[in-house]
Amino acid sequence: MNANEQENQNPTPPEQPKIACEVRENGSLVIHGMIDVTMSDGTVISKGPRTSFCRCGASANKPFCDGAHKTIGFQG
Repeated sequence: MNANEQENQNPTPPEQPKIACEVRENGSLVIHGMIDVTMSDGTVISKGPRTSFCRCGASANKPFCDGAHKTIGFQG
């Protein structure tokens, strides 16, 4: 077996795009990168390149942030 045949049998997996998570002081949880969000009803929503999730519990658009943390004085 030559080198090309060996390479074809053990291909290098494609590099995965980097996804980063940022916890904002007194604010949301921000995911940087493309993601699929599976909702409680099983619906899958593709989001990105930046997605903010609610941490305060007051968002009218859960699980996503709508900025409500600013109006309720969320600390965290």
